[in-house]
Amino acid sequence: LHMIHWPFRLKKGTNASNPENFVRPDIPATWGVMEKLYDTGKARAIGVSNFSTKKLGDLLVVARVHPAVNQVECHPGWQQTKLHNFCQSTGIHLSAYSPLGSPGTPWMNSNILQQPVIISIANKLGRTAAQVALRWNIQMGHSVLPKILNVERIKQNLDVYDWSIPDDLLAIFYTLYLNGEKLQ
Repeated sequence: LHMIHWPFRLKKGTNASNPENFVRPDIPATWGVMEKLYDTGKARAIGVSNFSTKKLGDLLVVARVHPAVNQVECHPGWQQTKLHNFCQSTGIHLSAYSPLGSPGTPWMNSNILQQPVIISIANKLGRTAAQVALRWNIQMGHSVLPKILNVERIKQNLDVYDWSIPDDLLAIFYTLYLNGEKLQ
């Protein structure tokens, strides 16, 4: 799998510290190069990361090879409902990075593992908050890419495939709020 990581471009020789360094990306041209890579057999699948519904829609208009995946931050604290529905309706797999939230991210307070609702669901199921967050993504049809270094937590994170969140508890995820705003 080869992916376009971020749908943005910088002026040559600059960095992202200055907004004036950003220029409009040429997604059709970049995707054309990705399609050539796919055609050579060097990539069995091609996809994107951090594409919005609009950017995906624009890409689908020009794409000869359908993107296999869109990798985005997705978790119970940022459910990406519109993007999830779009990907599902167009056959693009949604892969969730930061499926345990992104505490410490300055523009988003999404320490979902500390959310009382997540903890309550975890306690009812005899699971950890992390397992519940991962399982939510899996039940939504997403693959998950947690960044974990602790061996014990890696083992816990792998223990999410032989159980499920019941429908009544799953429905609670749609009512979650964080910082006064609905999580979606």
